[in-house]
Amino acid sequence: MATLHLISTPIGNLDDISLRAAETLRSADRILAEDTRRTRILADRVEASAPLVSVHAHNERERVEQILGWLDAGETLALVSDAGTPLVSDPGARVVAAVLTAGHRIVPIPGPSAVLTALVGSGLPAERFSFLGFPARKGRDRDADLSRVAEAAESVVLFESPQRLVRLLEELDERCEPERRVAVARELTKVHEEFVRGTLSEVAGYYRKHPPKGEVTVVVGPAGPGGSAIDIEAEAAGLARTLLDEGVRPSAAAKEIAGRLDLARNEAYRIVHDVEATRGDE
Repeated sequence: MATLHLISTPIGNLDDISLRAAETLRSADRILAEDTRRTRILADRVEASAPLVSVHAHNERERVEQILGWLDAGETLALVSDAGTPLVSDPGARVVAAVLTAGHRIVPIPGPSAVLTALVGSGLPAERFSFLGFPARKGRDRDADLSRVAEAAESVVLFESPQRLVRLLEELDERCEPERRVAVARELTKVHEEFVRGTLSEVAGYYRKHPPKGEVTVVVGPAGPGGSAIDIEAEAAGLARTLLDEGVRPSAAAKEIAGRLDLARNEAYRIVHDVEATRGDE
């Protein structure tokens, strides 16, 4: 049966490709790729020899009829974005809608996702969350996006360019309550992977001093009550700053925080490390 596979691909580390994804790429008649040059590197890695066909934001509409023709002829196709899960802030939605309307089969192949990787590594509540993609850059749409984040009762995940990151954090800090928590994940799964966690004000200050580079994912913690874990973390972070300012060694500060606030030792160490990072070179 003619099938379009939606294949999640590595977001940085090529070793994250799944066995199922690799086998599907090898068995496909054609691979539909956002950037054929980037996908060629992955295809060569898994020894997939199918021809690569570009499908991106500027030609997706024109490609639909061609893709339907290949499926009508019984071909098996694989759709990938440059990195992560297709259609998540990436092209492909128009193709998928047309393929389903035409009665062909869609099979998603799960795998890497910057959204989930950042969320579970953020230290913020992950039971419920929202994903807003890239926030609007200006006007009413931006105001609506920022208000939605500020009022959210769950963690919110966003994408942002490194050039606009500080502006985003500063504008959210103006709208949110003091001590609102955020984690910025940069270059996930790559050699220079970095998580910077703290309040919106602290993390904005860190990136003003250390301009970010590479891929950025932002996780903002929930607002108001219901975030007891966040309150405890904020208290621990404040205590960590006080102890470090007094000259207490990080290991001793972590031990003190764990004892006072009944935190796991490794969690206390993480909080002390995050506070050290946001203090920068002060």
